Amino acid sequence: MMRNIFICMILLLTSSFASAELPSATDAVVKQTLSSGKPSVIDLGARTCIPCKKMAPILEGLSSEYRGKANVLFIDVWENKAAAETFRVKMIPTQIFFNSQGKEVKRHIGFMEKVEIIKELKSAGLK
Repeated sequence: MMRNIFICMILLLTSSFASAELPSATDAVVKQTLSSGKPSVIDLGARTCIPCKKMAPILEGLSSEYRGKANVLFIDVWENKAAAETFRVKMIPTQIFFNSQGKEVKRHIGFMEKVEIIKELKSAGLK
């Protein structure tokens, strides 16, 4: 009985970590990010989109792993429809990569694996 309770607690704890999410970035944060002098990726999606949900823990991890070296942002296009228009998003999720000067250098539509995101950040200037 105690063993089952322990297993349930472990499952509950690990499932809460699996749903880690970045907050939806504001326009001010996006502006600050693109003028930071660091390569950046902005993922435009929605909290209800299945591929977006799969990407949430990847983005959260990359944000922590590359803090100070690169910027990783998420924008919920249902909360911020203007951002979807500004970035000309046609489908979600869309990842847009920017170099250290804030210039768009790559755009990808759909789920993106962690290794692919890192590769694109390196192409955008991540050291």
